[in-house]
Amino acid sequence: MDDTQHDRRDRDPEGRARNARPRDGLGRPLPYGEPGVERQPEGVVRTGEDTVEEAQRLLDAGMPFHAHEVFEDAWKSGPEAESALWRALAQLAVGLTHAARGNRSGGATLLRRGATGIAECHDARPYGIDLAHLASWAKELADRVVQEEKPVSAAGSAPRLRG
Repeated sequence: MDDTQHDRRDRDPEGRARNARPRDGLGRPLPYGEPGVERQPEGVVRTGEDTVEEAQRLLDAGMPFHAHEVFEDAWKSGPEAESALWRALAQLAVGLTHAARGNRSGGATLLRRGATGIAECHDARPYGIDLAHLASWAKELADRVVQEEKPVSAAGSAPRLRG
């Protein structure tokens, strides 16, 4: 594609605006034509177990932005009673994304917001997720992110969801 074709908004097959630029492992757009990381498909309906497994795989691979999209799908398609859980987990994943990108303030804010969100969940271990451990991880990482001058390693800082 030449640059004149990029002046119009990219559209998905249904006609919705969707940026077609390749992305790196942290979800940052790359120039057209550059190799990127395959995008996480949107709108996938998974079981809670499958959501946790796929998100953990992506977190372990240093791809928290993609894990955030998995949690977002669960938040949007799952039972209403679980939406707060999936939203909080999405916030944790995107908080790690920002921290790994070097956005210390945004990363810390989202990590703390996600920790607060999971503290409000009624089930202490939904799908085997150790929420208390995860909240502690998020608060500790938020404190570290604010203090350190360089971005954290996404894979090296990724949590174990099933502590």
